[in-house]
Amino acid sequence: MLNRILDRLEEGVIISFMGLATLIIFFAVAHRYTSGIPWLWQYTRHLSTSWTQELCIYLFIWMAKFGAAYGVRTGIHVGVDVLVRNLTPARQKFFVILSLGSGAFFTAIIALLGGKFVHFIYVTGQISPDLEMPMWIIYLAIPLGSSLMCYRFLQVLRHYLKSGELPVHSYGEKEMEVVA
Repeated sequence: MLNRILDRLEEGVIISFMGLATLIIFFAVAHRYTSGIPWLWQYTRHLSTSWTQELCIYLFIWMAKFGAAYGVRTGIHVGVDVLVRNLTPARQKFFVILSLGSGAFFTAIIALLGGKFVHFIYVTGQISPDLEMPMWIIYLAIPLGSSLMCYRFLQVLRHYLKSGELPVHSYGEKEMEVVA
C-alpha cells in the first residue's frame, strides 16, 4: 500500500512538474515573440515573465530528485556494470549488494545533511529573488528526494536478496504487430 502511494506520488510529481515547466516556458517564449506584433503587444505588454526562468529551474530540481528515485525503482538509473557482469556469480552478488548498500548509505547522508540545510535556510528566512518564495521550500527537494531514493535503494536491495533479480528496463518491450 505504501509502495503504491509512493509510486504514484513519484510519478505524479515528475509528470506534473514537467508539464508545468513546459507550459511556463511556452508562455514565456510566446510572450517574448508577441513583442514584435504591435496589435498583440498592446494586450500582453503588461504581463511580466521575469519569474518564469526561476520557477522552471526550481521545477527541474524537484523533477531531478524524484526522477532519480524513479530511476532506481525501475532500473533506468545510470550504472556501469561492465566489470561486474564479467565476475563469478558469487562476486557479482557481493558487488551488487555493496553498490546498493552504498547507494542507500550515501543518499541517507544527503537526506540528513539536506534536512539540516533546510532547517538553516528556514531559520535565516531567505527568499527567492523573483518569486519571493521561501527558499526552504525549494531546498526541501534535497531531503525528500534523497530519502525517497534511499528507500528505493533499500527496496531494490531487499528484492535482490529475496529473488536475485534487479529491476531491468528494456526499451523495446512493446510487441510488434504483424500485419497480413
